[in-house]
Amino acid sequence: MNTPDNAIRILAPQAAVPVIQRELSRRRFLGFAAALGGTAFLAACTSGGGQTKPGAVATGGPLEKSVSVYTWGDYDAPTVVSDFTAELGPKVSLDSYSSNEELIAKLIAAKGTSGYDIVVPTGVFIPQMIENGLLQKFNKELLPNLANMDPAFIGRAWDPENDYSVCKAWGTTGFVYDKTVITRELKTWDDFFDAAQNEASGKTSLSDDPAAIIGSYFWARNEDWNTTDTTALEECRTFLVEKIAPHIAAFDSYPGTNAIPQGTHALMQGWNGDFRLGFNESSEPDRWQWVLPGPITELWMDNWAIAAGAPNPEAAHAFINFSMSPEALFENLDYIGYHVGGKDMQAEAEAAGLPYLDLIFFSDDQLAAMREQELNESQTLRVDIWNAVKAAAGA
Repeated sequence: MNTPDNAIRILAPQAAVPVIQRELSRRRFLGFAAALGGTAFLAACTSGGGQTKPGAVATGGPLEKSVSVYTWGDYDAPTVVSDFTAELGPKVSLDSYSSNEELIAKLIAAKGTSGYDIVVPTGVFIPQMIENGLLQKFNKELLPNLANMDPAFIGRAWDPENDYSVCKAWGTTGFVYDKTVITRELKTWDDFFDAAQNEASGKTSLSDDPAAIIGSYFWARNEDWNTTDTTALEECRTFLVEKIAPHIAAFDSYPGTNAIPQGTHALMQGWNGDFRLGFNESSEPDRWQWVLPGPITELWMDNWAIAAGAPNPEAAHAFINFSMSPEALFENLDYIGYHVGGKDMQAEAEAAGLPYLDLIFFSDDQLAAMREQELNESQTLRVDIWNAVKAAAGA
C-alpha cells in the first residue's frame, strides 16, 4: 500500500462531464484543472487502508457474457463492437469519460469495484496507475494479435514490456492555416507564432489545453518541453502572455468541428485527427493547409488496459485481442481518423482510397521529431501559466 508521502499525483476534476458528440476530448491532460484554477492531488490510498480489490485472473477459460469498456467518447468503430459480439458472444457496453483525470478519479474511488473491465488511459499516466494498483497485468498469452502491432508503437517508455498496456490510438499536435489569408508557406512553430502576431492577428485559435500551448513554446526552440526549470517556464509565461495572448481570438481544441467548416479562424492549433475531420466536413478543403511543424512537436498515445478488479477478465482480453486483428485495426483507423498502431496500415489505407492520409501517417523523420509528455512537479506552475495566458487573451 502507498503511504501519503507516495501519493498518486494526478489531476482530477470535481465533476464528470458527459461525452455526447463525435471526436470529443481524448487529449485533455490538464483542461479540468485549468478550469478549476489549480491542481488537485488525490491519494490512491492512505495509511488507514483502502487497497484496490483484487480481480479474477484471466487464464484462457470460457468468456464471460459481457465486457464493460470505459473509454473516450466515440472511440470505437460500431462494426468492431458488433462483430466482436457476433463472433465471440460477450455483449460490449461502452461508457465514456472526457479526461484522464476523470477516469483515474473514478478508479481510485472505486478501489477495484468500478465494474469496468477495459480502460483507455493516455501513456503519460500509466506509470502512476501501475504503481498505485489501478491496472491489472495482461496475460499476454491471450493476446496473440500483439503480433499485428507495429514495433514503433509498442514498448513505450511508460510500459516497456507492454505488461499492462498496448496502443489503442496515437496522434500529434500541429496547426492549420487559411491560405487565402496567409499566403506565405508556414513550416515551423516559430512561423506559427509569427503569423499569429501578423496576418492572423485576431484570427488565431490555440488549443484549449495547457500542455499544447506551453509545449509549443519549447517545441519552437527545440528545447525539453518537460522541463522543471522555473526560469525557463517563467520565460515561457512572459512570451505567451505578452507576445501571443493579445492576438488570440479563441481557445478551441476542436476547430475541425466548427472553425474549419465555417471558416471562422485563419490559424488554428490542434490535433491531427480533429483537423482531418474538419477537412472532410469542409466545403473548401483546398483552402486549408495542414502543417506538422518543426523542429519538434508532440506525440501522445492512448492505450488499451485492464482495470484492477475487472469482473470479466477473459472477455476483456478477448476484446482487446479482437481489436488488434487486422480487420478491426483498419475499421477503427477509418472511423476515428487516428493511427491505431497496426503494421503496414498505410498501404491498406491508400488502397482503400481514404482521404488526407498525411494527417494519419508520418515519415520516420517526422516521428523522430515527436516528443512525449511527462508529468512532473512543474504541473502546478504550468496550470498557473495557462490561466495567465487565457486571462491576458480575455478568455
